[in-house]
Amino acid sequence: MYSPERAPFPREEASFSCAREAGAVPLGAMTTTAPEPRVKLDLRADGFAALPEDVEEIRELYVCECGLTDVPPAIGRLRNLRVLDIAHNALRTVPVEIGLLRSLDILYLADNQLTEFPAGVLELRTLRYLGLDANQLTELPDALGNLSALVELRLAGNRLIRLPATIGGLKRLRELHLRGNALTALPDTISELAELRVLDLRENQLERLPAAVHGLRRLRSIDLRANRLTTLPDELTNLPALERLDLRWNAELRLPAWIGELEARGCVVWV
Repeated sequence: MYSPERAPFPREEASFSCAREAGAVPLGAMTTTAPEPRVKLDLRADGFAALPEDVEEIRELYVCECGLTDVPPAIGRLRNLRVLDIAHNALRTVPVEIGLLRSLDILYLADNQLTEFPAGVLELRTLRYLGLDANQLTELPDALGNLSALVELRLAGNRLIRLPATIGGLKRLRELHLRGNALTALPDTISELAELRVLDLRENQLERLPAAVHGLRRLRSIDLRANRLTTLPDELTNLPALERLDLRWNAELRLPAWIGELEARGCVVWV
């Protein structure tokens, strides 16, 4: 199973924004005579201690790779924030005040030590990207389905054994990354993810897929490597957009005859 200790979470997956920071305004570059609005702020060198008093103009904040063990409640003052990167730290909790960031689009929380899904995040109804890879989550709240604006959800490298049925409420979701958990089954409500394009289920403990996958009409890629599958639902043949199906390392899997039909129409199948 995927383990952050054995395989550190790839830097580029959890925090691609940190690679786009060339335009960030250095803290030491501010002048006292005609200060420019700090729309993008990089505090990786100093952490939250360097957060200025005037935060109304900040739209992007990067406090990743600082060794932080907590986030101050003052984070709730950044009401216009659109991007928050606090990945690759040592956070065990996230203050509920993060729920006050009602304009937030992108939130990076990967590679921390979170054991519970941050309750305040459930208030972020405009959030489009949520990265929680490489933490220690064992379950997801039923209220997860309320994050209906999500387009990409990353939960790889946790300890999840189930998904809540309410995940079907993520109607706009296009990418769902669940690699390296302990999932044994998927809820039937996964069929409600009509916009889903990418489904990564590698390195779980799945023994079967539900017939409900028939609802994933826009699914392009499904990664099922290193599970415990023995059979596949016939409904996979009814996914018109499917381009990639990876079935490797399922030792007991009996391949159905229709695999050839998928390949004939252009779907790449790995077995």
